[in-house]
Amino acid sequence: MSVLTTSRLRLRALIEGDAPFVVELVNEPAFLEHIGDKNVRSENDARRFIAEGPWTRGQPEGHGQLVVERIEDGEPVGVCGLLHRESLELTDVGFAILERHRGRGYATEAAEALYRYGIETLGLVRIVGLTTPGNRSSIRVLEKLGLRFEKTVRMGGDGDDGYAGSETSLDAQLD
Repeated sequence: MSVLTTSRLRLRALIEGDAPFVVELVNEPAFLEHIGDKNVRSENDARRFIAEGPWTRGQPEGHGQLVVERIEDGEPVGVCGLLHRESLELTDVGFAILERHRGRGYATEAAEALYRYGIETLGLVRIVGLTTPGNRSSIRVLEKLGLRFEKTVRMGGDGDDGYAGSETSLDAQLD
Protein backbone atom coordinates (compact mmCIF):
# COMPACT_ATOMS: atom_id res chain seq x y z
CA MET A 1 0.00 0.00 0.00
CA SER A 2 1.21 3.48 -0.73
CA VAL A 3 1.66 5.95 2.09
CA LEU A 4 -1.46 7.62 3.47
CA THR A 5 -1.24 11.02 5.11
CA THR A 6 -3.48 13.14 7.28
CA SER A 7 -2.87 16.64 8.54
CA ARG A 8 -0.55 15.32 11.29
CA LEU A 9 0.23 11.71 10.46
CA ARG A 10 1.88 9.48 7.87
CA LEU A 11 0.83 5.83 7.63
CA ARG A 12 3.42 3.62 5.96
CA ALA A 13 4.42 -0.02 5.66
CA LEU A 14 6.31 -1.65 8.50
CA ILE A 15 10.00 -2.13 7.77
CA GLU A 16 12.77 -4.07 9.51
CA GLY A 17 14.05 -0.85 11.07
CA ASP A 18 10.79 -0.56 13.02
CA ALA A 19 11.81 -3.50 15.22
CA PRO A 20 12.61 -1.46 18.38
CA PHE A 21 9.27 0.37 18.09
CA VAL A 22 7.37 -2.92 17.59
CA VAL A 23 9.03 -4.48 20.67
CA GLU A 24 7.94 -1.51 22.77
CA LEU A 25 4.38 -1.37 21.40
CA VAL A 26 3.46 -5.05 21.63
CA ASN A 27 4.78 -5.34 25.19
CA GLU A 28 2.86 -2.42 26.69
CA PRO A 29 0.36 -3.52 29.36
CA ALA A 30 -2.71 -2.25 27.44
CA PHE A 31 -1.61 -4.02 24.25
CA LEU A 32 -1.10 -7.30 26.11
CA GLU A 33 -4.45 -6.94 27.90
CA HIS A 34 -6.64 -5.93 24.96
CA ILE A 35 -4.91 -7.36 21.89
CA GLY A 36 -2.78 -10.20 23.17
CA ASP A 37 0.75 -11.44 23.55
CA LYS A 38 2.56 -11.60 20.21
CA ASN A 39 5.59 -13.33 21.79
CA VAL A 40 7.87 -10.56 20.58
CA ARG A 41 10.53 -9.97 23.24
CA SER A 42 13.58 -8.87 21.24
CA GLU A 43 14.42 -6.93 18.12
CA ASN A 44 15.13 -10.24 16.35
CA ASP A 45 11.63 -11.42 17.31
CA ALA A 46 10.22 -8.13 16.02
CA ARG A 47 12.04 -8.38 12.69
CA ARG A 48 10.66 -11.89 12.23
CA PHE A 49 7.17 -10.70 13.26
CA ILE A 50 7.34 -7.84 10.75
CA ALA A 51 8.45 -10.16 7.94
CA GLU A 52 6.31 -13.20 8.72
CA GLY A 53 3.59 -12.16 11.17
CA PRO A 54 -0.15 -11.70 10.69
CA TRP A 55 0.12 -7.91 10.38
CA THR A 56 1.67 -8.24 6.94
CA ARG A 57 1.62 -11.84 5.65
CA GLY A 58 -1.45 -13.37 4.11
CA GLN A 59 -3.32 -10.07 3.93
CA PRO A 60 -5.14 -9.07 0.73
CA GLU A 61 -3.86 -6.11 -1.29
CA GLY A 62 -4.31 -2.86 0.64
CA HIS A 63 -4.62 -4.65 3.99
CA GLY A 64 -2.19 -5.05 6.88
CA GLN A 65 -0.91 -2.99 9.78
CA LEU A 66 0.88 0.26 9.01
CA VAL A 67 3.16 2.35 11.18
CA VAL A 68 1.52 5.60 12.27
CA GLU A 69 4.15 8.31 12.55
CA ARG A 70 3.99 12.04 13.14
CA ILE A 71 4.77 14.07 10.03
CA GLU A 72 6.54 16.77 12.06
CA ASP A 73 9.34 14.51 13.31
CA GLY A 74 8.79 11.00 11.91
CA GLU A 75 8.33 9.51 15.40
CA PRO A 76 6.24 6.32 15.37
CA VAL A 77 3.22 6.69 17.65
CA GLY A 78 1.41 3.43 16.90
CA VAL A 79 0.02 1.14 14.23
CA CYS A 80 -3.25 1.12 12.34
CA GLY A 81 -4.49 -1.07 9.54
CA LEU A 82 -7.20 -2.92 7.76
CA LEU A 83 -6.99 -6.57 8.72
CA HIS A 84 -8.84 -9.30 6.87
CA ARG A 85 -10.13 -11.84 9.39
CA GLU A 86 -10.41 -15.04 7.39
CA SER A 87 -12.15 -16.95 10.20
CA LEU A 88 -14.89 -14.29 10.41
CA GLU A 89 -14.95 -13.41 6.70
CA LEU A 90 -14.64 -9.69 7.38
CA THR A 91 -12.25 -6.76 7.43
CA ASP A 92 -11.71 -4.73 10.56
CA VAL A 93 -9.89 -1.52 11.26
CA GLY A 94 -7.36 -2.20 14.00
CA PHE A 95 -5.07 0.17 15.85
CA ALA A 96 -2.75 0.49 18.82
CA ILE A 97 -1.08 3.66 20.05
CA LEU A 98 1.89 3.84 22.42
CA GLU A 99 0.79 4.88 25.89
CA ARG A 100 2.85 8.08 25.88
CA HIS A 101 1.02 9.23 22.71
CA ARG A 102 -2.57 8.39 23.71
CA GLY A 103 -5.17 11.06 24.24
CA ARG A 104 -4.09 13.19 21.26
CA GLY A 105 -6.54 11.86 18.67
CA TYR A 106 -3.94 9.87 16.73
CA ALA A 107 -5.94 6.62 16.76
CA THR A 108 -9.08 8.35 15.50
CA GLU A 109 -7.20 10.26 12.81
CA ALA A 110 -5.38 7.17 11.52
CA ALA A 111 -8.42 4.88 11.72
CA GLU A 112 -10.57 7.40 9.87
CA ALA A 113 -7.99 7.67 7.07
CA LEU A 114 -7.83 3.89 6.70
CA TYR A 115 -11.59 3.49 6.93
CA ARG A 116 -12.02 5.98 4.06
CA TYR A 117 -9.24 4.26 2.10
CA GLY A 118 -10.99 0.91 2.52
CA ILE A 119 -14.35 2.20 1.32
CA GLU A 120 -13.22 4.66 -1.36
CA THR A 121 -10.11 2.98 -2.78
CA LEU A 122 -10.49 -0.72 -2.03
CA GLY A 123 -14.26 -0.71 -2.59
CA LEU A 124 -15.01 -2.51 0.65
CA VAL A 125 -18.70 -2.54 1.44
CA ARG A 126 -18.31 -3.17 5.15
CA ILE A 127 -15.54 -2.52 7.64
CA VAL A 128 -15.99 -3.40 11.28
CA GLY A 129 -14.08 -2.78 14.47
CA LEU A 130 -13.11 -5.53 16.89
CA THR A 131 -12.21 -4.83 20.48
CA THR A 132 -12.47 -6.41 23.89
CA PRO A 133 -15.59 -5.27 25.77
CA GLY A 134 -13.53 -3.49 28.44
CA ASN A 135 -11.42 -1.45 26.04
CA ARG A 136 -13.30 1.85 26.44
CA SER A 137 -10.66 3.88 24.59
CA SER A 138 -10.92 1.76 21.45
CA ILE A 139 -14.71 1.68 21.67
CA ARG A 140 -14.74 5.51 21.72
CA VAL A 141 -12.51 5.63 18.62
CA LEU A 142 -14.79 3.21 16.78
CA GLU A 143 -17.86 5.22 17.79
CA LYS A 144 -16.21 8.37 16.38
CA LEU A 145 -15.97 6.51 13.07
CA GLY A 146 -19.73 5.97 13.21
CA LEU A 147 -19.55 2.32 14.23
CA ARG A 148 -22.03 0.95 16.75
CA PHE A 149 -22.16 -2.28 18.74
CA GLU A 150 -23.69 -5.09 16.74
CA LYS A 151 -22.88 -8.33 18.53
CA THR A 152 -20.32 -10.21 20.55
CA VAL A 153 -18.27 -12.76 18.65
CA ARG A 154 -15.68 -15.32 19.63
CA MET A 155 -12.53 -15.09 17.57
CA GLY A 156 -11.39 -18.35 16.02
CA GLY A 157 -8.37 -20.09 17.47
CA ASP A 158 -6.58 -20.16 14.13
CA GLY A 159 -3.59 -18.31 15.55
CA ASP A 160 -3.78 -15.49 13.01
CA ASP A 161 -3.96 -12.78 15.65
CA GLY A 162 -3.76 -12.04 19.33
CA TYR A 163 -7.51 -12.27 19.88
CA ALA A 164 -7.59 -16.04 19.53
CA GLY A 165 -10.03 -17.51 21.99
CA SER A 166 -10.99 -14.24 23.69
CA GLU A 167 -14.36 -12.54 23.79
CA THR A 168 -14.56 -9.52 21.52
CA SER A 169 -17.20 -7.04 20.43
CA LEU A 170 -18.09 -6.49 16.82
CA ASP A 171 -19.12 -2.96 15.88
CA ALA A 172 -20.86 -2.67 12.54
CA GLN A 173 -20.92 0.16 10.03
CA LEU A 174 -24.02 2.32 10.11
CA ASP A 175 -25.89 2.71 6.83
